Amino acid sequence: MAKKAKGATTAADAVAAARENPYVQRFLEDEDLRDNMKVAFESGRSAYARLTNGKPAQKVLFDDKRFHKDITKAADALKDAGEALKDGPKKKRSGGIGRLLLIAILGTIIALVVSEDLRNKVLDLLFGAEEEFEYTSTTTPAPAPEPAAAGS
Repeated sequence: MAKKAKGATTAADAVAAARENPYVQRFLEDEDLRDNMKVAFESGRSAYARLTNGKPAQKVLFDDKRFHKDITKAADALKDAGEALKDGPKKKRSGGIGRLLLIAILGTIIALVVSEDLRNKVLDLLFGAEEEFEYTSTTTPAPAPEPAAAGS
């Protein structure tokens, strides 16, 4: 009987476990999570390099502004990554309905501005058809005074 190598079995088990792990799945699917982890790693590495560059650790911890900036950046990125893991994947908003509505409204406004017939139809639908009429006065004008005779 051939015996399987112990390392191959454990590696295959590790791969299978990683495929089923929801955190690993999230890491593979979520680009923002990967970016946050990358920023945290790079900032942490930079802070560690500044801490071990030969200067006294106390001086770096208290006086090095770049070290503080790297630590803060790493902490913020880790916080964001932790929240992303806790909250689940962010759903991307398509914005398609809002964009479509905006285009429809703009198209309607342009059509109303350009077409007088369409504008009249819309006004008739909203306020009723205009009644066309002729104006006739209900009062009679006063008779014009007669010219006075020149010889009397």
